[in-house]
Amino acid sequence: MVYKLIILGSGPAGLTAAIYAGRAGFAPLVVEGRLPGGQPMLTTKVENYPGFPEGIDGPQLVAKIKEQAKKFRARFLTGEAVRVDFKAKPKKIFLDNNQLLEALSVIIATGTMPRPLGLPEEKKLIGKGISTCAICDAPFYRGKTVAVVGGGDTALTDALALAQVAKKVYLIHRRNEFRASQAIQKKIFSQPKIQVLYNKVVVKIVGQERLEKIVLTDVLERTRKELVIDGLFLAIGSFPNTEFLANQVQLDQEGFIKVKNNVFTSVEGVFAAGDVVDPFYKQLSVATGLGCMAGVRAVEYLRNQDAKIKYQKVKMRGKKKKKE
Repeated sequence: MVYKLIILGSGPAGLTAAIYAGRAGFAPLVVEGRLPGGQPMLTTKVENYPGFPEGIDGPQLVAKIKEQAKKFRARFLTGEAVRVDFKAKPKKIFLDNNQLLEALSVIIATGTMPRPLGLPEEKKLIGKGISTCAICDAPFYRGKTVAVVGGGDTALTDALALAQVAKKVYLIHRRNEFRASQAIQKKIFSQPKIQVLYNKVVVKIVGQERLEKIVLTDVLERTRKELVIDGLFLAIGSFPNTEFLANQVQLDQEGFIKVKNNVFTSVEGVFAAGDVVDPFYKQLSVATGLGCMAGVRAVEYLRNQDAKIKYQKVKMRGKKKKKE
């Protein structure tokens, strides 16, 4: 079976694209990806999305958008794209379960994943004291001492969430000021459980079976300090999920998809939306806006393709009649 439109990723961008394509009658297939629902699934409360003055839980918001996409006949498939062939006609998508999909048009909305520190013990201790999801793992650290690394909205939100259950939260940032919104910063400085450590970098992780402590370096004074902690939460940015697109669409140096007019990739019939094209804003409302654009453009492309096919058929019928 050749699908008219396949959407890779089921975060806000992918789901919004599905709504617009579905309303236009193209019943897209959404491949849910490695994190079904995208980054909002890791967020307890979204306070800056229009229409929810009291805020809304991330998973709850995603569920509402998905329900809306299903209403317009979007279909969903569990799996993750591991390789594509966009030079083929139709375009081919290979999933991690060895399934092969074919499509006339594709929207890439695969989002981003948390960036690691890159230290030797880090990978070994993921899930054993090191986490990239405070919302997921906070309950395991009730009454314990934890640290969060980062200086953006995500890091500060994680610290606030952890402060609800932990005994103490260290917030470690390599600069002397946060880049997070002022509203979140005010909450941080009014939370007595949180101790901010500016100008500090984690240079060593210590632990065998579980995390035991970390070593910090002061970037100004070049002094070292040890912190005995039970949990370390990483919130130092993210990298795009585009490794499966190598040599298929143009990417920038960091791996984000290069686009023209917001959503057009370097391949005809292939569009991109959401954090996978957005190294700067990384906001839910931006992702849904780009998802809307990608859905509209994909529909436009498919309608043009349908019109070309109909024209070719009419042209062929005309030639047959002349011969007769």
